[in-house]
Amino acid sequence: MLAHEAGAETFVLCFTDGQAAHFRGDAPPDADLGKLRRSEMDAATAVLGVTRHEVLTWPDGELAKQSFQELAGIVAEHIRRWQPQVVLTFGGDGGVNLHRDHTMISTVTTAAFHWAGRAEMYPDHIDTGLHPWAPQKLYYSSPPFVSVRDRPELTNLAATVPWSLTLELGPLAGRKLEAFQKHSSQQGVLKRVGEHVREAMRTERYLLVAKRGIASVTEDQAMFAGILDDDS
Repeated sequence: MLAHEAGAETFVLCFTDGQAAHFRGDAPPDADLGKLRRSEMDAATAVLGVTRHEVLTWPDGELAKQSFQELAGIVAEHIRRWQPQVVLTFGGDGGVNLHRDHTMISTVTTAAFHWAGRAEMYPDHIDTGLHPWAPQKLYYSSPPFVSVRDRPELTNLAATVPWSLTLELGPLAGRKLEAFQKHSSQQGVLKRVGEHVREAMRTERYLLVAKRGIASVTEDQAMFAGILDDDS
C-alpha cells in the first residue's frame, strides 16, 4: 500500500488458489473453494491498489514435491516480464503459520531474484522476447508472531526471520484489514490470531537479504532507498 501511495507499480504472484485450505468458512468443496479464493484475491488486491496480480494453478500444499528448477523459472519469467526493482517474499521459516508452501516460495523466489538477470538462466524466456532483468533489492517478510494450528509449542520453538526494516502503516492499517476481510473463507484465521493481528496491521517488518552492490543491512532506511536508475 505504501508503494502504491508513492506511485509505484505493484505486482502479486500466487502459485496456488488455496483449495486445500483448512479454513474455508462455508465454502464448497476444493475446486469451488479455489474459484472462491480467486475472487477473494481479486477483491483484496483492488482494495490495496495492486497494479496486477496472477494466481497460478499449482497444487495447494504440494509445492515441496514440485520441480525447484521449474518453480524458480516461473518466478524468473515474471520478474523479467514485470521488471520490479524490489521483490518481497516469505522468509524461509514459512511465514506466520510456518507453511511449507511459503518456504518453497521463499527459496524459489530467492533463486529467481539472482537468476533473472543472467541470460544463461532460462534462455527459453529470451526466445519469447523477454530480456534479463536484475531487481535491485530482495526482502523477506518478518511477521510479529507465529500461529500454527494445533501446534502452540512452535510459538516459542520455531526459528523465525529477524528484521532490518520497519514500516509504520499509520492510517493505511485500516485498509489492510479491509483487504484481509475480503478473504471471507479465511475468517477462522482472523479469529485464531485474535489480538496479535492488530499489531500486524499497524506495523510491517522486513529483512533485507540481497541488494545490488555491497552494503550493510544497517544502512537500509526505506524499502526504495538506494534504488538506482536502470541506466546506472
